[in-house]
Amino acid sequence: MIKVLLVDDHQLVRAGIRRILDESEDVEVCAEAGSGEEALSLVRWTRPEVVLMDVNMPGIGGLEATRKLLRIDENLKIIALTVHMEEPYPSLLLEAGAMGYLTKGCCEQEILTAIRTVYKGERYIGSDIARLLALSGLSGKSRNPFDRLSQREIQVMMMITQGHKVQEISDILCLSPKTVSTYRYRLYEKLGVSNDVELTHLAIRHAMISSPQ
Repeated sequence: MIKVLLVDDHQLVRAGIRRILDESEDVEVCAEAGSGEEALSLVRWTRPEVVLMDVNMPGIGGLEATRKLLRIDENLKIIALTVHMEEPYPSLLLEAGAMGYLTKGCCEQEILTAIRTVYKGERYIGSDIARLLALSGLSGKSRNPFDRLSQREIQVMMMITQGHKVQEISDILCLSPKTVSTYRYRLYEKLGVSNDVELTHLAIRHAMISSPQ
C-alpha cells in the first residue's frame, strides 16, 4: 500500500479526496493535516510515502512546507494539488522539490495515476499544466510580474496578502523582522506597488490568491 498524507485547509476537500483514495486497492490515507505546520508534525510519526498538498494555505503554505518536509525526509514524494494553474506556482513548487503538480479540476483517476507515478520516483505534471509550461517556454515571455520573484519572496508575499504582520511572518519563517521588512519593500519595488493593499489587488488580478468572498 502507498501511504498518503493529505494536506488541505478545507476539511470538505480532504473528505472528497479521501473518498477517491479509499476506493483504491493500493493507496491508503495514513493521516490528514489542515496546514503546512500540522503536516510537518504528522510526517514525523505517520511516515507517509506521498504527500498530496494544497499550495495556498494559512501559515507557511504549501511552498515552504514542501521545502521543510523534504528536509525531514528527502525521499518523500510531494504532489501539489491546487487551483493555481498559472506560473510561477508550478515552477516554484517543482524547483522546491515537488514531484508532481495537479490542479483541483483534474479527474479522479489522474490523482491516483499521479500518486502511483511519483511513488515510483517519476515526476507527474497534469496535462493542463504541462501544456501551459510548454507554451510559456516557447514564447520566452513572462506575462506575470510574479514570475520575477524568488521562492522566498513568493512566500512572504502570500503571507502578507493573508494579513500576517511582520512579527508573525518573522516567527513563522524564522527570519528577523528586519529581513521580513526588506523582503516586503523588495516586493513593492519589483511589482511596482506602494502598499499591502495594492500588492493584494495585484495578486488577485494575476490569480496568485483568491478574491475574498
